Amino acid sequence: MTLALTRLGAGGDGIGTLPDGRMAYVAGALAGETVTAIPGIRRGDGVAARLVTVTSPSPDRVAPPCPHAAGCGGCSVQHMGDALYATWKRGLAEAALSRAGYPDAAVGPLVRSPPGTRRRADLALRREGGRVTVGFHGRGSGAVVDIPGCLVLHPALLAAAEALRGLAARVPMLSREGSAILTLAPEGVDLWLVTDREPDGPARTALAAFAREAGLSRLSWSRAGETAEPIAVLAQPTIRFGAATVPLPPGAFLQATEAGEAAIVAAVMAALAGLRDGARVADLYAGCGTLTFPLAARFRMLAAEGDAAAVAALGKGANGAGLSGRVVAEARDLVMRPLQPAEQKGLDAVVLDPPREGAAAQVALLAAGPVKRIVYVSCNPNALARDAKILHEAGFALDSAVPVDQFLWSAHLECVASFSR
Repeated sequence: MTLALTRLGAGGDGIGTLPDGRMAYVAGALAGETVTAIPGIRRGDGVAARLVTVTSPSPDRVAPPCPHAAGCGGCSVQHMGDALYATWKRGLAEAALSRAGYPDAAVGPLVRSPPGTRRRADLALRREGGRVTVGFHGRGSGAVVDIPGCLVLHPALLAAAEALRGLAARVPMLSREGSAILTLAPEGVDLWLVTDREPDGPARTALAAFAREAGLSRLSWSRAGETAEPIAVLAQPTIRFGAATVPLPPGAFLQATEAGEAAIVAAVMAALAGLRDGARVADLYAGCGTLTFPLAARFRMLAAEGDAAAVAALGKGANGAGLSGRVVAEARDLVMRPLQPAEQKGLDAVVLDPPREGAAAQVALLAAGPVKRIVYVSCNPNALARDAKILHEAGFALDSAVPVDQFLWSAHLECVASFSR
């Protein structure tokens, strides 16, 4: 059917109205366009629709720069012109904060990472006959799409993925599917293979040789849901946070790009600029110390994190930098055991960087506690809207918000929001 699209959705889809009044979400389309599309499965309050043709294109439509744009699910809005893209993506933060009760939020300009700088990726592996595909899942499907020449990944990750294609086809470690978690460290790419078949002795020998030939820093293996087992460690992968050098566990969380990390750190530091030196600050969901160590230059830090390997790495980084008296690392599942109001006494501020599902339980306890300043680092506008609403209802004002774009041409957005009361 023919649809006139009136607006852009949070996922980047063009949205129009069906004859029965329901919304149609058309991937690959833009507001202001007239398209022919085929309505499909139910999606929220409407239906997803497959784009067939664009009969009246928007002036903001451009040719996607990547040859994989039509099928790859990694990028969803490469057809969107740059000016519209920046406005739409910044608008995701504005809309989230408006839903939370801050309709006039002072959202700063979008901070963007350049193409070709993403330093961490979780790629899918799939064997079909004698061929192994290494790439991202297809758009709206379970297919795996090869991505040679991907425009968002760092060249070092692309080179490792290309080498892995040949290795996986000849080394028996994959019956059907798995994944390859690649992290770029100064020492080289750290590769963690997750497969459905354990490599035997000859396969392990081949993997160790591959690690040397490909210039990897480390190669680990596991089945899905298991702890990584190092097979070849040529150099311990590390990361520098502030004054600390931290040993990276396999698959450790990092911000996706160095530029994105720098922007997030700068926004958090700016939000806490008014605190006195030596103030006590809690860093919740601290990971390996992305924010803990830069903040430790001014503040006394409590770093809480549920992943034991990350906490151990953070502790080693603190000891190596001579910060053991300034940084306290605690292994703590903040979903099952969030920081209680009584434990917040004496804290001058709390910083939290939760996973995509957000931190509703922890934010509710912060809202009920004595802390006057909270800096929330969000990676999901929907979770930000829900959790910021809790703070709004508890009387917190929104002082600043900085949107950070590390996942180019996608609906993923980070935002550093600072609240006070």
